[in-house]
Amino acid sequence: MLRWSKHIIVGITLISVVCIFLASHLGFDYNFENYFPKGDPELEFFLDYREKFDNDNDYVLVGLKNNAGIFQKDFLAKITALSDSLKEIPYIESVTSPINLKQIIIGPLGPIEVPYLHPDEEERYLDDSIKVYSNKELVGTFFAPQGKAVTILLKTAYNPSKEKSDIIAEAVKKTVSKFQFDEYHIAGKVIAQKVYIDKMRLELMVFISIAILLIIIFLYLAFKAAWTILIPLVVVFISVLWLLGFMQITNQPIDLLMTLMPTIMFVVGMSDVVHIITRYVEELRIGRDKREALTITIKEVGLATFFTSFTTAVGFISLISIKIKPVQQFGWYMAAGVFFAFIVAFTFLPSILLHLKTPRVAAKSIHSVYWNKILRALFVWIIRNQKKIVTVFTLLVIIAFIGISRIEINNYILEDLRESDPLKKDFVYFEENFSGVRPFEMYVKSADTSKSLLSLAALNEIEKVQNFLETEYGTGFIVSPVTLVKTINKAVNGGGATFYKLPDNEEDMERISLFIQKFKKRKEFASLITADNTEARITGKMHDMGSKNVAVKNQALEKFIAENVNQKIISYQLTGSAYLIDKNNAYLARNLVGGLAIAFLIIALLTAIFYRSYVMVLIALIPNLIPLILIAGILGFAGIYLKISTGIIFTIAFGIAVDDTIHFLSKLKIELDKGKSLVYAVKRTFLSTGKAIIITSIILCGGFLSLILSSFEGTFLVGLFISLTLFFAIIADLFLLPILLFAWYKPRRIV
Repeated sequence: MLRWSKHIIVGITLISVVCIFLASHLGFDYNFENYFPKGDPELEFFLDYREKFDNDNDYVLVGLKNNAGIFQKDFLAKITALSDSLKEIPYIESVTSPINLKQIIIGPLGPIEVPYLHPDEEERYLDDSIKVYSNKELVGTFFAPQGKAVTILLKTAYNPSKEKSDIIAEAVKKTVSKFQFDEYHIAGKVIAQKVYIDKMRLELMVFISIAILLIIIFLYLAFKAAWTILIPLVVVFISVLWLLGFMQITNQPIDLLMTLMPTIMFVVGMSDVVHIITRYVEELRIGRDKREALTITIKEVGLATFFTSFTTAVGFISLISIKIKPVQQFGWYMAAGVFFAFIVAFTFLPSILLHLKTPRVAAKSIHSVYWNKILRALFVWIIRNQKKIVTVFTLLVIIAFIGISRIEINNYILEDLRESDPLKKDFVYFEENFSGVRPFEMYVKSADTSKSLLSLAALNEIEKVQNFLETEYGTGFIVSPVTLVKTINKAVNGGGATFYKLPDNEEDMERISLFIQKFKKRKEFASLITADNTEARITGKMHDMGSKNVAVKNQALEKFIAENVNQKIISYQLTGSAYLIDKNNAYLARNLVGGLAIAFLIIALLTAIFYRSYVMVLIALIPNLIPLILIAGILGFAGIYLKISTGIIFTIAFGIAVDDTIHFLSKLKIELDKGKSLVYAVKRTFLSTGKAIIITSIILCGGFLSLILSSFEGTFLVGLFISLTLFFAIIADLFLLPILLFAWYKPRRIV
């Protein structure tokens, strides 16, 4: 063993050095599109849709406020200068500003473009303001209803890469900040992605630092020896390095979920180490030499720890049932990390311990250990109060089911950001002063492919839907074939606001069709309707009111179309990035139940094989099912929505929480195999594993609690509720598990 230990230390050290190099090249990424439902027909439809028309997220909104009002010369001058500067930014394809907005008037000599604003002519400001605010298509889009703010719309390159997005985000912020506006706000996908990635980089280091600090404190309080702090930290740090290196080899960047990885690896890996060290010290204290103590430790703790590692991995792997790429990747990589931690713990740690002197802590008498006194007293109290304990757990479960009945599925586009976050405030600003930032997309198709959507009959049907979207659905900034035709109709009638409508008859429509042909080559026209005029889009912006409210509005929209729109002329289909994310969340509840069912089934099967007892399966699962029920109840009572961030809590927590139960039952099997009675075996198991269970649970809870410092609400909830789940799990293991064993288990089924 000693000879091989040297090779193990050298080999693991070399692998770790390589992983340090690989980890240093690991990148960060946060692409909203990764959260679309994979393998879904509607995703394929959307990808084809945006190839035909445009991507609904390729924009940046710049909101500018002037406390004295829009029509001030210095303010309009700054908007003009800013608009010119924004055009120079790489990967910005167009800049639509209040300054360059023009009204088209088609006269005898052809089209004339008349600007809505005349920045250099103050005497025309009153007329300009009247003209602007008499055109409803401008108010709430480029001009705020209150008359103190405007919006500049930047069209970016098609679906820009992370590198291009970063360039755009940095340049826009830098350019806008140069001008001293009273207030400015910037929103858009490229802006949000940049903010998310910057936060992820910072929080990754914060979580690692806090996790290390908490682990040092807990290990010192538990063992009060320097070697029990340093060696476990080295072992777990190596496990983290291996996983980071593996991620780089497989080209997996760090995304929002992956920022949880170091914290989870530290606390999960530390669980293995604490069980090994606790048993090793225990064997030393009863007089065994370190080789014999390590041999017994690996033999008796190794199988149980492998089993717990497997069940933890199963918890993570079950996340693949959720059709979200980042969640699935998180599950696979965390499962790999759990096994890396197991391998390092049972190779590197024993090898290091063999080369250390016998720890001084071994000289202490086992009977003087404070832990044994506490655990012995607790065990006696449990035996005397079994009925009360069962009653309390039963009442808690009943109350929890009431809370579960109140759980609702809902999500927001920027659900991970807290209300105080600057980026969230920017998005809220556009909702309060303009049409919002949530994309709305609807596909329109001619029911008869031989007929054009630019016929008056088709346009009238589209207008019905568009009017419903504006008045009932809450969509603004709408652009569609109808808006194009209305704009041209207004232009051919001298630009009068009252003519911003569809033509009254076929004769007028034919006249407008002649001008449509002249505009057909323009890019903005092609982004709304196909060349054969049989497919089109209705695009707009709306408030981010949550998927629950949007689902209600979608039902109302579908009902309106069914009752009021002639679908023999045109057909519709909702699509878009926001629509797909909402649909993803709607799948979540069903996928979550499926994932948990898979985890329960696998763990139940393994327990049945390992213990050869179906009763033991029930005994093992109940203490770990109850914490999940209690957490679900708390979510319901607290009004916290079921979404991606809260959904993954259950599968992660179950896979980790079941570890302590397995360690307890594994030790019990060893005691029973020695011929001891059930009562005595449970008592010895309680005293022997109790300390390790409590210490590992405290470390796990403390490690996950560090996540509550995150500025991402989803990460905060993961940290808080996994910690609570693990706390409830240790209570169930210590108080309920012994009672279940006494009530249901027959020792002869093990031997």
